[in-house]
Amino acid sequence: MRGVFDEVIHAPNRLRITAALSTVESADFSTMRDLLGVSDSVLSKHVKPLGEAGYVNITKTVIDSHVRTSLALTAKGRKAYRAHIEALRAITANMGED
Repeated sequence: MRGVFDEVIHAPNRLRITAALSTVESADFSTMRDLLGVSDSVLSKHVKPLGEAGYVNITKTVIDSHVRTSLALTAKGRKAYRAHIEALRAITANMGED
């Protein structure tokens, strides 16, 4: 796989979101919020560009009059995440150790 640095994914919280979602089929919004230790608004702010890029599916369902939001990494998102990680590895592989 050829690494491609991805500005959409690179922001720290977005990188953490894609990393977490890469290990599961989907996750509840509240689970992701708690995992990242951020507020609902901060998580929403970072999920939005991932959704706009086609990297994350955002699904809202109503259960007993409560809206449940789940997040899932798309095939495009998984590919972009792997390519971004490969690009980071390539960048760091050329750095000397102290």
